[in-house]
Amino acid sequence: MLDTAVRSLATGDPAAVSGNRIAKEIGATWGAVKYQFGDIDGLWAAVLQRMAERRGDLPVSAPADATLQVRVGAIVDNMYEGLTVGDSRAIENLRAALPRDRDELERLYPRTASEFESWGRAWLDTCRRAFAGLDVDPERVAEVAAFIPGAMRGIVSEKQLGTYTDLELARRGITNAIVSYLKPEVI
Repeated sequence: MLDTAVRSLATGDPAAVSGNRIAKEIGATWGAVKYQFGDIDGLWAAVLQRMAERRGDLPVSAPADATLQVRVGAIVDNMYEGLTVGDSRAIENLRAALPRDRDELERLYPRTASEFESWGRAWLDTCRRAFAGLDVDPERVAEVAAFIPGAMRGIVSEKQLGTYTDLELARRGITNAIVSYLKPEVI
């Protein structure tokens, strides 16, 4: 059921967020889906959990003795690659259908909001692990973790839409900017 829901969402079709449509694609009734997940909030929370299970722990793809530059490059590449797979399109389609206001999302879809929150914590943990052992300000690591997903979504969007921008240059520029920001101040 959950894999069918992810595939449906990954089409990018705004109608793919319909519980009835998902049920039809699964070959079940909406009542059967509700029995399994409770409601649409339960279904979306389970879909997000399923994607998180498939993703597993976000890897830190740089060795522990790597330089700050290599580690930042690995984080940027990790996010870029993650945003170019089908699950990412499914998440974006789901997010587009959900309330933008955090309070409203938490009120109307508490389990889905909780799953999104857990994804944010996992990403922050990945960034903290990536920079473990380096002399970097933890507050700045949290700031970097907060802006990388949006910045990388912009670059992925450029790739999908077609662009005259050199996307490798853009990724290198983001990496260099983050390295400069995280580099310990020399007094």
